[in-house]
Amino acid sequence: MNKKQRTMLIRILITAVLTVALMLVLDISRWPLGNIAHGLVYYLIVYLLISYDILLKAIKGIGNGRVFDENFLMAVASIGAFVLAIYTKRDDYLEAIAVMLFYQIGEFFQSYAVGKSRRDISALMDIRPDYANIETADGSLKHVDPDEVEVGQVIVVQPGEKVPIDGIVEQGVSSLNTVALTGESLPREVHGGEEVLSGSINMTGVLKIRTTKEFGESTVSKILELVEDSASHRSRSEDFITRFARIYTPAVCVAALALAVLPPLVNLMIGNEPLWSQWIYRALTFLVISCPCALVISIPLSFFAGIGGASREGILVKGANILETLSKVKTVVLDKTGTLTLGVFDVTAMHDIDDADKTDEEEKRQLVELAVLAECASSHPISKSLQRAYGKAIDHSRVSDIQEISGQGIMALVDGRQVAVGNEKLMERVGVEHCHCQASGTIVHVACDGRYAGHIVLGDMVKPHAAEAIRALHESGVEQTIILTGDSHKVADEVASKLGVDQMFSELLPADKVTKVDELLAAQVKGEKLAFVGDGINDAPVLTRADLGIAMGGLGSDAAIEAADVVLMDDDPLKIAKAIRISRKTLRIVWQNIVMALGIKAICLVLGALGIANMWLAIFADVGVMILAVFNAIRAMQVKKI
Repeated sequence: MNKKQRTMLIRILITAVLTVALMLVLDISRWPLGNIAHGLVYYLIVYLLISYDILLKAIKGIGNGRVFDENFLMAVASIGAFVLAIYTKRDDYLEAIAVMLFYQIGEFFQSYAVGKSRRDISALMDIRPDYANIETADGSLKHVDPDEVEVGQVIVVQPGEKVPIDGIVEQGVSSLNTVALTGESLPREVHGGEEVLSGSINMTGVLKIRTTKEFGESTVSKILELVEDSASHRSRSEDFITRFARIYTPAVCVAALALAVLPPLVNLMIGNEPLWSQWIYRALTFLVISCPCALVISIPLSFFAGIGGASREGILVKGANILETLSKVKTVVLDKTGTLTLGVFDVTAMHDIDDADKTDEEEKRQLVELAVLAECASSHPISKSLQRAYGKAIDHSRVSDIQEISGQGIMALVDGRQVAVGNEKLMERVGVEHCHCQASGTIVHVACDGRYAGHIVLGDMVKPHAAEAIRALHESGVEQTIILTGDSHKVADEVASKLGVDQMFSELLPADKVTKVDELLAAQVKGEKLAFVGDGINDAPVLTRADLGIAMGGLGSDAAIEAADVVLMDDDPLKIAKAIRISRKTLRIVWQNIVMALGIKAICLVLGALGIANMWLAIFADVGVMILAVFNAIRAMQVKKI
């Protein structure tokens, strides 16, 4: 609770105590100054204690041209109650005080709820590093502003400190807490050569990191920009409520004025008693009930809470308008490599000349060893994949006369034997009878001294949660899932079948993907939205073209993250369905608040106009609806088990 909230709470408590005292002491005329208008001065003191800030806001609003807001309504209703009590010569001015007291109680609860949700999000997103450590010539550490660190410079991150800038670990082994980035509670183990993202918290060992980006371009800066920018993007629901309030508030003021004036005038015209006090009282009750604060407060708060809840789970949504669009997604189009697959080649099989699996472990070891030694000088991804499968240090002294044949493969002398490693064209070049492999993936053929040794199948591994993610999308109401990929038809078809995707389009260039998305958009039912999920630079045009772009933020390119509307910080495709469920929960809460607030107000306005609802019921109806709407709104942050 901040200082302003504490002050407000003290004012509420003092006003409540004094109000009870005024109610209990019946003969107020015996008090000092009690003979002045039968103690009106005491009621005015209590009234001003609880309402001075509302009255000042109402006066400022009139001065700034914003006449018809909730402050104006409450000021008119409460002052009117005072005037009416004086006009009818009643000594009880408690209704005027009660109007402001209960309104301030509602405002206090609303302020506390909003403040709590803001603190939760601020604590979650408190990942901006204050400094970076640079090692000086004498070995000591110097604190510098992260903005001053250049690309390629080595920084030192000690246990308990935040990683200030993206980079590669040069030295050290440690565990990183990445919960603020990805929502993943398990620590991530890192060692030399691995990439680390800014915003992570170093938990155990000392790390020396060579920076790969400037601070302004690092992950932590990008996240903070996304969260800060999200507040400026309003949803259609918020715009509707703003436009509604602009029309609604003046309309109810005119209606209240008509209620106060027209019935008495009609009574006068037909010769009856005008009953001015009765109709003015009804008009003031009408004003209190009509205050639109429940809508004006709870709708933006619902979206704010929804965005905050998603951020907790490592899902960054770039605005309330995006959250609203996400709730309407019925078609999800996905890139394959890096989105549904890891984007890293791994050995998936080893076959002999008959395309049958090799079962002898020694033969498999020898096949990989020949391929790795021949490829030892290559930096190609295939060579790196083979080295990972080999899992041992390479003895370069065993290899000589390495010859790279462009577009075909490598030839080299390994332990004095002529080894050829490459595709079918290389086998044909060296005159070796080989096998035409039927498996999907990249095929690496190996020949030794003119004899075929077998082939290695390298495949892009499907992400652990990919199949579950597709099922979750269908369960969350997505009607169609589609893969668009530049990969071969055979590979793409195998992945699509394994994951249970509805449709697949393969061998597409970036421009072809845009064309295909245009076709899908044209075939959409009105009101339904299409989302595209990708991670690469070539996906940026499609992310922009789709109704909604979702980017993989962990390993995704900067271009894709900039172009996307939603960023998944841990690259987990399972989060796509979760983001959709969060958006739909948020929109349900928004409409619950709209229907509840308008429904209750409509009933109470009719009761107030008919004289059935008095000022006390009006106060409870207005403040009660506001408190219910606010606490319903902050439920949008509860998304852990959604």
